[in-house]
Amino acid sequence: MEEIIERTRNIDFHHPFTPYDVQLQFMHTVYNVLEQGNGQIGILESPTGTGKSLSLICAALTWLRDHKRKTYEISIDTAANSFKDEPDWVVEQLLKRKRAEIVDLWEEREANLRKIRAKEAMMEEREKKRRKYGEGNPGKEVKDPDGDEEEWLLDDQDDDDVPKFSNLGKEEVDDSQDGDQVKVGSKALYDCIYPFLTRQQIYYTSRTHSQLTQFISELRRPAFPPSVPDNFLKSDEDREEEAVKHVPLSSRQRLCINPSVARLSSLSAINDRCSELQQSKTKDKCQFIPKADNLAQTHQFRDNVHATLPDIEDLHGLGKTLQVCPYYASRTAIPGAEVITLPYPLLLQKSARDALGIKLDGNIVIIDEAHNIMDAIANVYASEICLKDLVRARLLLQVYVKKFGKKLKGENRVMVGQVARVVDGLRAWMENALGVKADQGIVDPNALLKHKGIDQINLFKLIDYVQGSKLAYKIEGYAARIETQGGTKPGTPFSSTPVLHTLLSFLVSLSNLSSEGRIFYHKVGGKEHEDIKLSYLLLSPTHAFSSIASKARAVILAGGTMSPFNDYTAHLFPNLAPEKITTLSCGHVIPASNLCVWTLSSCHPKSHANRTEFEFSYQRRSDKSMVRELGLAILNICTAVPDGVVVFFPSYGYLDEVVGVWNEADGTHPASIWSKLQNKKTVFSEAKGGSSDDLLERYGKAILDEDPSATAARPAAGARGALLLSVVGGKMSEGINFSDRLGRCVVIVGLPYPNINSPDWKARIEYIESTTLQQLTECEAPRPRNEAVVAAKQAARDFYENACMRAVNQSIGRAIRHRNDYASIVLVDRRFGTDRIRGKLPGWIQGGLVNGSENGGLGQMMSKLSGFFRGKQ
Repeated sequence: MEEIIERTRNIDFHHPFTPYDVQLQFMHTVYNVLEQGNGQIGILESPTGTGKSLSLICAALTWLRDHKRKTYEISIDTAANSFKDEPDWVVEQLLKRKRAEIVDLWEEREANLRKIRAKEAMMEEREKKRRKYGEGNPGKEVKDPDGDEEEWLLDDQDDDDVPKFSNLGKEEVDDSQDGDQVKVGSKALYDCIYPFLTRQQIYYTSRTHSQLTQFISELRRPAFPPSVPDNFLKSDEDREEEAVKHVPLSSRQRLCINPSVARLSSLSAINDRCSELQQSKTKDKCQFIPKADNLAQTHQFRDNVHATLPDIEDLHGLGKTLQVCPYYASRTAIPGAEVITLPYPLLLQKSARDALGIKLDGNIVIIDEAHNIMDAIANVYASEICLKDLVRARLLLQVYVKKFGKKLKGENRVMVGQVARVVDGLRAWMENALGVKADQGIVDPNALLKHKGIDQINLFKLIDYVQGSKLAYKIEGYAARIETQGGTKPGTPFSSTPVLHTLLSFLVSLSNLSSEGRIFYHKVGGKEHEDIKLSYLLLSPTHAFSSIASKARAVILAGGTMSPFNDYTAHLFPNLAPEKITTLSCGHVIPASNLCVWTLSSCHPKSHANRTEFEFSYQRRSDKSMVRELGLAILNICTAVPDGVVVFFPSYGYLDEVVGVWNEADGTHPASIWSKLQNKKTVFSEAKGGSSDDLLERYGKAILDEDPSATAARPAAGARGALLLSVVGGKMSEGINFSDRLGRCVVIVGLPYPNINSPDWKARIEYIESTTLQQLTECEAPRPRNEAVVAAKQAARDFYENACMRAVNQSIGRAIRHRNDYASIVLVDRRFGTDRIRGKLPGWIQGGLVNGSENGGLGQMMSKLSGFFRGKQ
């Protein structure tokens, strides 16, 4: 790491504040990974509260602007070499003219964007005055077209279903998804941008829309120098800041401004209806799609995007103002953007990237909150369908065929019949499976497809037909029309639930079955309303992620809790050379005195003759005496710790079990542990499916000495703060900040291992063992079979254990949120004292561990905690 910092020591990252040492270390590492390029991977951990997002922005954009300047300098050097036979004064004049051309174009573009920003600021000020004086005109209403029954009739398949837009230029950009096209002339796209089309761009992705919004607000903080070299500029006055060009991408669901589309209930229905309104035979075409007669508005949209650093809401509002589709118009801003933000699914799925015109070749990919990345990939490719969905789908098909059957001709009639056969076949298999004794298991795809002769149907052709004809949208749309006209109550078979879109997603999974995926069945619901669900699970993210890693110049995986690291290298980049992977685990910005981490292995010290160790394994966790000792430990913690204490349990079921034991009266102590806890602090408990926002609000009020809700258990007079009982992997374990008084102590009870006996985890373990064994025995230097088997089993065990520890680390990370924060962390389980488990904790947690705490008992811990908090008063 010292070599990295030395190599880039003099770089100004343009951080808006004075960066901490850990931030400098983080930025130097990011810059170095991007500078090396050539498929480099950076896996970087920087605790929440250390300014990770801002550090990513400053490092990446500093590198990008540096790289642009170097590119211009190289172009001048190349030009000079081509004129080497000319006199020096001729060469110098030519190069001077070339530099001036570059600067003139750059100045023209920047001046144009400054005018737009000034106009935007003036309009915002005017709008504020209008609101102040109660003025302002309501937005123009767009008529919602009333379709008739012909809207739901399938087009004859002999017709050309590809939408046609006016040819606006010799070259065209084609962005298509499910058969829809939008074409915009290249000249229209590139005027006032060329030659500043960014050769390298930064694609930044995160898990949620709110996280992307927070990133964009951080993107507005720093200022960066121009992207042209200083020696190209005409005067010092030209060396002003150059605004970052940013475009946020999102789905139609968030960006559509057409009322007849936006009102639909599901993303799949919105996508199909949007495509439908672009078809050549549709009477009421969407008026907002970029085309020849709204080209000026499309250009204005693009330039406004480049000028204003917008978020998704800004794009939606801009589209409504200019009366042009934000979803399609935002694509015109991609070529001139430096930073493109987008949610996980739009980056991780190749079909989504292709639809948006995203080209990763040679570009930078930054994945934030990357501890979720493997689960995110699995979720993108996952699909499921229930028996009740199939029953509803069959009824919708019957209703549709009854109305339009005589009008269906040729391929339409055949394909609708094949969809019905697939529904019947899957339904027959699932009805048979309801009689199987096991509640869950792995499905043999060959057996599944044999029912009703599904295996005789070309699923690839059927999927293409359903997507191209918009069959799912037409059938469900017609059913919804009947429901609306007939006043049918919600919950009837004519529900707007997109069951045929669900079926289509599952058929795509069926057609893409490989060694990396499995299908499972799972019985759901009670005996009276029993249902069964089929689900597809991607077992390995390697192949899905390789299309990103193999194309990008560099990929940065960043997160607050990335530990343990080896899963990413083993399962995302298994074939990448070690020298292409850089890892970093940053320390925290807090001083060491602000963190106290204790491993509580037992209530008694190691020397005690009757020492009973805490071990909340599946086999031992129901031991009532151990659960009572846990309650006494937490009761003592609540005595020593002021304000908020958050306790994380392995599961909701175990949390309920523990509370049940704590409510029991002990023969020697008439008052239950539960009542004693209530006397110490206001007690709150997370419920599965409950509202996290409401619970957090009531918890916060109790700590801040406001009147807590009547639903909370109130403490006796003199008690301090509140106790929150939560679940690892639940709503409180990620995305919720227990900063300052809300989280003075985080307690982790046990290790939340996934259920290894569940079919999906059995399949994962089996897959990792088999693929690892194959790799070790078929490589250039194969291992002996017995050694390879042992190594394969260890690889599967590590994956299983790492999944547990990532969840633990996320829960731990809820406490410390900024430099002046302080907290204690108590790890209750003897296994936290082993080197193997400790090695999988984040570096900053390991640094805060009290040496030998696993051998101490409750008394020593209480002394340590009391002293820690006394020092903070």
